[in-house]
Amino acid sequence: MKKLSVLQAITLFLIAAVILFSGLIIIKASTIVVLIFTGMAAIIISIIWGIAWKEIEKKVLETATRLLIPSFLLLSVGILIGSWMLSGTIPLIMYYGLTFLNPTIFLFAACIICALMSILTGTSWGTIGTIGVAIMGVALGFGIPMHYAAAAVVVGALFGDKMSPLSDTTIAVSAFTNVNIIEHIRYMLYTTIPGLIISLILYLILGFQSHGQANTMEIDVIISTLNSNFNLNPILLLPPIIVLVLIFMRKPALPVFGIGILLGSILAMVFQGSNLLDIANTWNEGYVGTTGVEVVDEMLTQGGLTSMYGTVGIFLAAALFGGTMIASGAFDILLQKIIEIANTGKKMMLSCLSLHTLFHFMVGSNHTSSAVLGPMLSPLYNKFGLHRKNLSRTIEDTGAVFQPLIPWSTTSVFILSTLNISTPEFVLYGPLIYLGVVFAIIYILTGFRIAKANPEKE
Repeated sequence: MKKLSVLQAITLFLIAAVILFSGLIIIKASTIVVLIFTGMAAIIISIIWGIAWKEIEKKVLETATRLLIPSFLLLSVGILIGSWMLSGTIPLIMYYGLTFLNPTIFLFAACIICALMSILTGTSWGTIGTIGVAIMGVALGFGIPMHYAAAAVVVGALFGDKMSPLSDTTIAVSAFTNVNIIEHIRYMLYTTIPGLIISLILYLILGFQSHGQANTMEIDVIISTLNSNFNLNPILLLPPIIVLVLIFMRKPALPVFGIGILLGSILAMVFQGSNLLDIANTWNEGYVGTTGVEVVDEMLTQGGLTSMYGTVGIFLAAALFGGTMIASGAFDILLQKIIEIANTGKKMMLSCLSLHTLFHFMVGSNHTSSAVLGPMLSPLYNKFGLHRKNLSRTIEDTGAVFQPLIPWSTTSVFILSTLNISTPEFVLYGPLIYLGVVFAIIYILTGFRIAKANPEKE
């Protein structure tokens, strides 16, 4: 099976990087169009250089298959948000949030709540798509900038996901690198806790700055509008409680979201007087606020299958591009170069960090990058007498938490679809997202918290 030469692999990477940068930053074209064009260019160049189409097709299909479940989850979250809006569940959470939360500590509290939720449930997507949506609505009512609120939600959700032994990404990375999961989580604290502390301090500062912007009269209007347009019964909290309990019990996310959708739909009929056609339309097109109060309608108009179609398209476009790069053998060539060049543990770790970051940028999925590079890079750590938990931590620092820095990543497009805000708008206010990599590099350069292998346990 033919593979590219070193020069060809470097050239292909450079061409892909130029197209991505030009399309997204200079031309400002849509992510899906840029990814498709980059994928097409990579396919044409690879075929010209002798890579068989059958091999490219195989890898594209393999990559797309890995994204099928995330795609179904995305679609189910769209329906879930719509049905919980229609039932009054999310409006009730907004109502309570505006009634009881203090705007000054709102961002700080939102981050902590989302972190605890993700730790208990093991899913950042579940947290962002449920309580995160409600928090964004409350923030809008308080007059808190949406990019502040999105940052607090995402930072809390990602931190909790990373620290949870129930998280699929945490379990997967520890498995791919053959590291005990508890040891893996403990070792991640060194690069994660500093970023979380800095983020929480920032949210307290931003909260005090934003406090004066909260319009008490407008908040009262929002509260009264929600109260007059929905039957806000505490029983409406039942769907999110049941969903979170089931996720905490480690039940599969897709059927759990299905239960949440059905419960929301039933409660919409019981408490809001909705009929089956209302429910069907909301599942498809999302909930549309018709209260007549602009700010409330903006808070309520969300969800539905159609809101997620573009995101699923990005997943498929990412598979087209990422699968082609894998089939060409370009990443295998880079790995071999690392083995040849890295003559010290420090150089090797920096090279692995760079390679995983690059690979992650190319494929846009930390599930794919960890599955491919975890097993491939582990022997290098054994060779230099370093514990593999150094690798597992590096993969996490440049993986799940790092995803919002990649506009076409699965998490970025999910955030855009659920919170209605693009990651470039809020990422600066989420220090945890990028400081993990910074601390990882500092630790590698200084040797701080770089564990040696234990021969007896290896």
